[in-house]
Amino acid sequence: MATHTRLVLHLLLLFLFAVQEVRLVCVDVPSNSEAIVGRAMKLTCIYCMKREEISAETKVEWSYTSPDKEQMLIYLYDRHPLQPKDVEEQWKDRLTWNGSKDLQDLSIGIKNVTLNDTGTYECKVSRFFEFDSFKHSATKTTTIDLEVKREASRDTAALYSEIMMYVLLVFLTFWLLVEMIYCYRKISRSDEQAQDSATDYLAIPSENKENPGPAVTE
Repeated sequence: MATHTRLVLHLLLLFLFAVQEVRLVCVDVPSNSEAIVGRAMKLTCIYCMKREEISAETKVEWSYTSPDKEQMLIYLYDRHPLQPKDVEEQWKDRLTWNGSKDLQDLSIGIKNVTLNDTGTYECKVSRFFEFDSFKHSATKTTTIDLEVKREASRDTAALYSEIMMYVLLVFLTFWLLVEMIYCYRKISRSDEQAQDSATDYLAIPSENKENPGPAVTE
């Protein structure tokens, strides 16, 4: 009984460890490039870091270029998120910080999207590293060409990908449960067989154990 209990605990710990590792994975995904009038919109900007880069200082500049090629700075991150004091009236109180705590996700959100928000957005991320006496910096720029529409268009590819992702997740969870039940039952049967063998042995009279029978003589 103790053997299969230990095995179940080990499998549960392995499952929790796998879930934790998946949760910590950083994936560089592209941003949506289509927004709908009146809705909120997230401009995704991902800059994954290696483990040794977690302590880097990070600065972010979000800029917007209108269809008329007029460029302006609309949002900043320098130790904390902030909006430039001289930002255009179009952006005041409409931008929010949607980044992660570890600063691998440096996204921002737009509230109440309008047709005037169509244009090119640029996310410029600068990281500053310091390893003992060695200093290093790295920069990554993400460009998003956003088109604002009055009505949403159905993205069948994205819908299909999302459905397949959930189907795969359910399948993997079900497979793990089946494997755990199979191992549990297999160990239980082994324990029962061992107990039956021990019971059968103990049921043999002691004199039969000492004197298994007369010797066969010719």
